Amino acid sequence: MLTSSDKSNELFLGIDGGGSKCKAIIMNKDNKILGTGISGPGNPLHGFEQATHSITESAKLALEDAGLTHIALSELVAGVGLAGVNIPVLFDKMADWHHPFKTIHLATDLLIACLGAHDGGDGAVIISGTGSCGFSCVDEQHSIVGAHGFPHGDKGSGAWFGLQGVKQVLLSLDGLVEPTLMSAVLLQKLNCKDDTDLVEAVASQKATFYAQQANLVFDAAELGDEVALAIVNEGAEYINSIARTLMAKNPPRLSMLGGLTPRLKSWLADNIKSNLAEPLHEPEVGSVLFARQQEAKKSVQQSA
Repeated sequence: MLTSSDKSNELFLGIDGGGSKCKAIIMNKDNKILGTGISGPGNPLHGFEQATHSITESAKLALEDAGLTHIALSELVAGVGLAGVNIPVLFDKMADWHHPFKTIHLATDLLIACLGAHDGGDGAVIISGTGSCGFSCVDEQHSIVGAHGFPHGDKGSGAWFGLQGVKQVLLSLDGLVEPTLMSAVLLQKLNCKDDTDLVEAVASQKATFYAQQANLVFDAAELGDEVALAIVNEGAEYINSIARTLMAKNPPRLSMLGGLTPRLKSWLADNIKSNLAEPLHEPEVGSVLFARQQEAKKSVQQSA
């Protein structure tokens, strides 16, 4: 929990590293955020060197933002939450990193998001951003729902909604499904004249590209477009299913976070929406909470 009972004078670094960016915060013993920094991708699945560089760079930027350039990285206790380290080989590789910090406490991005959302306590989170998943932490038992990756998983995510939009536009241009408002918008956005241009524009694109197309699906659905409505309702029902699975674990709180949340939340079932609580803190704060918890456990073990 966020309290001011920490007796040490240590500065804590909180890291939230994902596929597109790595965010860092510096917090003091009184749980005040002193500075923030953002750098490039922090998911080691897409490159170990890139991830470690982004972590280090974002930490330096956070110190600079805090006006603490006289503080060395070796003075920071780091909580590091990363996408990708749910894969054991990547966790081990990151854990073996000869990092520049005083201490490092490594966790998945899901755990730190959950800890942040619930102030370090038990709870569950639904994440819908570029990807999608559910995660719960109840009585020290962790459960993951989804998180299988795009395109074979991550239904109800920004990437999934964007991909479905592209597929339906192509079918519509071929006359195989009814016309959709999405067609003209997508063609104009991607500077395409016809379906051939569109195929060339989307071929071999990654999840982040498709996530950038998600808003046009919601825009069309909100205007009553039947094709878009079908996509949105299908994706929303998948997120409803994640929520029901998480709620079966009896978490004291359930939150929804991720970049798509503002667009998707209103489409969820009423009983799901009524159970959602606002996240209390950002994931990078969850990284600091995790680091504090691990430091406290270490202290207890040393004094035993």
